[in-house]
Amino acid sequence: MSKSLVIVESPAKAKTINKYLGNNYQVEASFGHIMDLPKRDIGVELKQRTFKPTLIVTPDKEKVVAKLRKMAAGANAVYLAPDPDREGEAIAAHLAMQLLPAVKDKSRIHRVTFNEITKKAVVQAFDQARNVDENLVDAQQTRRVLDRIVGYKISPLLWDKVRRGLSAGRVQTVAVRLIVEREREIQQFKAVEYWTIDAALTPVPEGAEFTARLIAIDGTKAEVATVSAPSVGDGKTAEAIVAALGKAQWSVRQVERKERRRSATPPFTTSKLQQDASRQLGFNVRRTMGVAQRLYEGVDLGSEGTVGLITYMRTDSTRVSPDAITAVRGYIGQKLGSQYLPEQPNAYRSKNDAQDAHEAIRPTNPELHPDEIRRYLSDEQYRLYKLIWQRFVASQMVPAVYDQTTINIEAKADRRYDFRASGSVLKFDGFLRVYHEASDSADDDEDLKHALPALNDGDGLRLMRTIPEQHFTEPPPRYNEASLVKELEEQGIGRPSTYASIITTIQDREYVTKIPPTGKGGRFYPTEIGTVVTELLVANFPYIFDTQYTAKLEEELDEIEQGREKWTDLLKGFYDHFEEELKRAEKHMENVKRWEKPTDEKCDLCGSPLVLKWGKFGSFYACSAYAKEKPVAVSATAWKKEPKKVIAKIEGKLKYPMLVKTTEGEEQTTVAEVKNKTELTPGIEKALSAGRKVTVEQVSCGFTKEHHTSKPDLQAADGENGPAEEYCENCGKVMVLRRGPFGAYMACPDYNADPPCRTIRRLSQKQQSKPAVPLDETCPKCGKQLVLRTGSYGEFVSCSGYPKCKYIKQNLIEGLKCPKCGEGDIAERKARTGNVFWGCTRYPKCDFTSNLKPVAQKCPQCGSPYVVERVMDGGLYLVCPNNKEMMPKRRPRKGQKAEEPQSTVDCHFLERIGDAPEPPVKPSAVTHGPVAEEQPVG
Repeated sequence: MSKSLVIVESPAKAKTINKYLGNNYQVEASFGHIMDLPKRDIGVELKQRTFKPTLIVTPDKEKVVAKLRKMAAGANAVYLAPDPDREGEAIAAHLAMQLLPAVKDKSRIHRVTFNEITKKAVVQAFDQARNVDENLVDAQQTRRVLDRIVGYKISPLLWDKVRRGLSAGRVQTVAVRLIVEREREIQQFKAVEYWTIDAALTPVPEGAEFTARLIAIDGTKAEVATVSAPSVGDGKTAEAIVAALGKAQWSVRQVERKERRRSATPPFTTSKLQQDASRQLGFNVRRTMGVAQRLYEGVDLGSEGTVGLITYMRTDSTRVSPDAITAVRGYIGQKLGSQYLPEQPNAYRSKNDAQDAHEAIRPTNPELHPDEIRRYLSDEQYRLYKLIWQRFVASQMVPAVYDQTTINIEAKADRRYDFRASGSVLKFDGFLRVYHEASDSADDDEDLKHALPALNDGDGLRLMRTIPEQHFTEPPPRYNEASLVKELEEQGIGRPSTYASIITTIQDREYVTKIPPTGKGGRFYPTEIGTVVTELLVANFPYIFDTQYTAKLEEELDEIEQGREKWTDLLKGFYDHFEEELKRAEKHMENVKRWEKPTDEKCDLCGSPLVLKWGKFGSFYACSAYAKEKPVAVSATAWKKEPKKVIAKIEGKLKYPMLVKTTEGEEQTTVAEVKNKTELTPGIEKALSAGRKVTVEQVSCGFTKEHHTSKPDLQAADGENGPAEEYCENCGKVMVLRRGPFGAYMACPDYNADPPCRTIRRLSQKQQSKPAVPLDETCPKCGKQLVLRTGSYGEFVSCSGYPKCKYIKQNLIEGLKCPKCGEGDIAERKARTGNVFWGCTRYPKCDFTSNLKPVAQKCPQCGSPYVVERVMDGGLYLVCPNNKEMMPKRRPRKGQKAEEPQSTVDCHFLERIGDAPEPPVKPSAVTHGPVAEEQPVG
C-alpha cells in the first residue's frame, strides 16, 4: 500500500514528526536547501532588468533530490514541511519544482507548517494543508538576488583595489560599519572630569547610618555638561563644598513613601533570546540558535519519546496562542498559587514593524519543568530551555511590588545644599519568584542592603563623614553580541533569522574580531582590513550602504511577503542606485595597493623617511629608498663592442648610487658601489674580470616594520585572546578540527551520527597557519637557524632565511639510494589526503614511489637492494618487493592500463620482526553547543 511522503529539512526533525504521523506516512529530510544560484556565475539576469535567477540543484544535493523523486513518484501525496519562514517556504517551492515531474499531478503536492512540533500542532497542520505561498518565496528570492548582486559586483572591485579574496555583503557591511564607527567614537573621545559628593548620615539622637548624594545647590541642579549623574565640575569646587558641609545644619526636608510595581517582561523574541542568552549564559548568537534548533526539533525524553520542547525560534512577535495562555495560567494557579495569577491574561504589544507570522518563543508544554527533564538534556539545552521556560511563565504572572522610600535632605550653611537618598524593599515577589533579568538581582540586593531608617519630615540628622569622589566620563562601550543584536534590531537592519549569520560572517571574513573570543565579556574590535574596506565602501557607495536605506529594504521585503509590492519593482529601484554608484566607484575608488603615504618615521638602517604601504597582511612601514627598478644585466660581448651604449642603457633605467655585482653559481658578490659615471666604467670592467655574470642594480634599502597603531590592541585588559570554541550552527555542539584533501576544516562531531549533522566550515589560510617554531639546528646551506613550519601537508622543517634560502629538511632513509635511478635518496612524503608515502628526491626526473616504508636491507633470497615494512595479521613483517603474493596490488591510474610487473623475479621472502604498532588515538569530541544561518554569497 502506498504511503504519503513528508519532507522536512533535518533528520532530527524527521525523527520527531515520524512518531506523530503513523504508518501511513514516510518522513524524509532534504538536509536544508536543495537549489541555489550557481557558484561561478552571478546567476541573475541584469541586461533586460528582469532579475530572473538561474537556480540549479546544488552538486551535494543531487543524490538527495534523486532519492526524493523516486519516493515521490510512488507516494499517494507529498507534504512539504520545512520551517515556517521565508527560507522554509523557498525550500518547499524548490522541492515542489523538482518533484512535480515525478508526481505529475500538482494537486498531490501540499505545504504544511507548524509553529511547534507537538502531536496536536502536527495533526492540525496536516488538516490545514495549503499551497506554497509565492509571496514568501518572492521575498526570500529577492533577498538572495540582492545579496548576489552586491557580492558579485563589488567583490572584484575590492580584489583590484585592496586584496584578492575579499568580499562585500549588503547587510554585513552595514553591521561592520556600526562597529567601525563605534571604534572611531572611542578613539576620538575626550574624557571630562566630574565629582560626586555623598554624605554618610545618622538620625538624631540615634539610628542606622545611611548615605545620601548631593543633587542641588540653592535649588539649582548640580550638574556637569555631558554627565547624567548629579555632580560638580572640579576638585576645588568639591573641596569648598565639603568644607561648607562640615559646618552645616542637617535635617529631613521631605519623606516620600509609595508602592512601586514592576511588571513582567514579555516572552522571548529571537533578538531578546539572543541578548539574554549572551548576558546570562555567556552563549554567542550562533550557539544560542543551534541549541534552540535542537530544542525545537525535539529531544528524546525516555518513555515519552522525542518531544519538541519549544516553539519556532525565529520570530519578532510577542503573540501567544490562547491554548498556551490557558495552559500556563493553569500551571501558575496549581503550582505557584492563585496570588501569582492575574485576573486577566497579560497582553503584550509587538513592535510596529514586527512580521507577527509566528508566536513568541515559549515552551510547548509548561508542565515540562526544566528540572524534571534535566536528565534528558545536555547542559546547554537545559540552561537555554530553563531561560525560555522561566521567561514565559513569568510573563503571565502578577507584578512584583516594592515599598519605595525617597528622603530629601537639606544642609544649611552659607548656602543650601540638597541631598537625596532612595531605597526600596521587596514587598511581594510576584513574577520575580520565577525569573530575574540579568541586572535585576544585583539591583535588588543593593536596595535591600541600603534599606533606609524610619524618618519623618523635619527630623534632625548628624553628619558622620563626607565622601567626595573623582570620576571621568567614559567612551561608549564597544559592542558585544547582545548589544550588537539590539542595535541591529533597533535600526531595522536584518531580521531575526539573519542576526546569527551576520555576526558569524563578519568574524569569518576577519573584518572584526571578538576579544575575548568566548564568554560573556567579548567585545567586537574592527580589524585593519575591516576598517579599510568599510571606509572605502561607505565612501563610494553612500546610498547602498546607508543604515536607513538598508532598514528600508527590510521593510520593502516585508511588503513583498505580504503581497503589497512586486519583487521586481524593489530590485529595479535598488539596481538603478547601485549601478550608478558602481560606475563611479570603478573610476574613483582609492587603490589601496598603491599606497605610499609619507610619515614622520625614519628608517633604522639608512635614515631615509618611511612611507606607509599596503601588503598582504595590512599596512606596514617601508623605506622610501627602496628601489623598484630591476637590475640591468651586462654581457661581456656587448661591453667589448659598445661600452658607451651599455652605460647609456644602465643610466636610462637606474639612478646613482649603484651596485655592480658578479654571480658565480648561486653566490652573488658586490664588486663596487659607484656614485657616478666615472666610477661605473672601472667597476664594470673589474666585475667582468672576476665573474661571468655581471649585473648593475640601484642601491636600495629594504627595511620594513609593522604599523602597530592601525591595528586593535588584541592584548587589551578586558580579555585574553585565547582560542575560541566553534559551535555547530545546526545542533550547537562544539565543532572539532579535521583535515581533508583541501586542508584543515571544522566539522560537527555528529557528522556520522544517527541522525547525522553534516555541518562543516572551511578555515581561511590565516586560520590554518601557525607561527614558525625555532629549532636548535642550523641550515646546511646558509648556516641560518632552522624552523618548524606548518603547510598544506602538515609540519615540515625549513630554513628561516626563506625565500632567499629554500632548504627543506627531509626525512631520508639512511643508507638507501633510489632503486630505480640509483642517484637520488629515498625521502618520506605526504599526500594531499594526509597519507604518508616514500619517493625519490629527484622527482619529477625519477618517479619512484612506495606506499610501504623501504628498509635499507638486501633481500637474502633474490638480492633486491631493499625490502619494505608491512603490517599483516597483527604483526610487523619485512617483505621483499618482488614477493608478488604478499605485496599489495597497485591500482592503475585513471585512464591508464594496469602497470606491468617491474621485475620478473619471483621471490617469497617474508620475515616477522615484531608486533604491529598501536594506531594513534584520535581525540573524542563530547560537547554540545549552536546553528548558523545559511550565508548568502557576497
